[in-house]
Amino acid sequence: MHVVVTGAAGRLGQVLVPLLLDEPAIGHITAIDRRPVALEHPKLTALVADVRELPAATFAGADVLIHMAFVLMGGGLGRARHDRETVRAINVEGSRRALEPALDAGLSRLIFLSSAAVYGAWPDNPPRIPEHWLRRPLPSFAYAEDKVAVEDWLDALEPRVPDARILRLRPQAIVGPHAHPLLNRLLRQPFVPAGRAAPLQCVWESDVAEAVRLALFADARGAFNLAADPPMSLRDMLARRGVPRLPLPLPLIERLHRLAWRATPRVGEPGWVAGLRHGAVVDCTRAKTLLGWRPRLDTPACLKALVPGRGTASGMA
Repeated sequence: MHVVVTGAAGRLGQVLVPLLLDEPAIGHITAIDRRPVALEHPKLTALVADVRELPAATFAGADVLIHMAFVLMGGGLGRARHDRETVRAINVEGSRRALEPALDAGLSRLIFLSSAAVYGAWPDNPPRIPEHWLRRPLPSFAYAEDKVAVEDWLDALEPRVPDARILRLRPQAIVGPHAHPLLNRLLRQPFVPAGRAAPLQCVWESDVAEAVRLALFADARGAFNLAADPPMSLRDMLARRGVPRLPLPLPLIERLHRLAWRATPRVGEPGWVAGLRHGAVVDCTRAKTLLGWRPRLDTPACLKALVPGRGTASGMA
């Protein structure tokens, strides 16, 4: 099996690519990223390239494309992270320019790393959101909007390639030593929304990588939620980590976050905080049933395993 991976030098890529290199059924991996992939292996060919400029020959002889190249929290773009058209061009147009020629080349399988953020944190969400639920990203949450745009495009493209298996993985917030530093900082800072505490989910990075590996071989297609259980509020997560809690009105937290988003690349876009207002807990039955996926770490284990201060500098998913 020849696998092409975009976003291979990103946060999840640093966990996934070594896992795939250890998979006997994979004979070759073409790893693509705007930054060099810090690995050498007989089965690995690393390409430094922009997904918007990949020649069709990139996919010659390949069997599977794992598409992960996506701007996460504006990292690596400097001031351009506030330019919506620049971010959309990388996320949406870049995805189209990679996915369409890959499928035209006759790949048998496409795995797109989407996000549970496509559902949005809305008051009328069901207690457990299934994959067929509405995709309703929160307003002005560019990351989620762009994930939905790519999924919408895949919906339209899928009938053209009935023989290809197209899978979309929708993980909740990915945590771990390679995860975005913001997520680790969020679990060390004291501020929590006052009043009703919305339930949150996360998932450990190696558990997401394992879901991708399983998706390579599963007799399945469609969308798959990925999350650890049980859901916990931010307040309870901080309490479990022994962090003092300081309740603030959520509108105040949102205003402060919007100011910080404009001032420093150390924080994510405002949509990440808006998601604390209501629950968006996903149902992972489909991944467990059709992929055979089980998260190795539950929520308390994820919180315990987090190492303060760790996280790489890459801004891509």
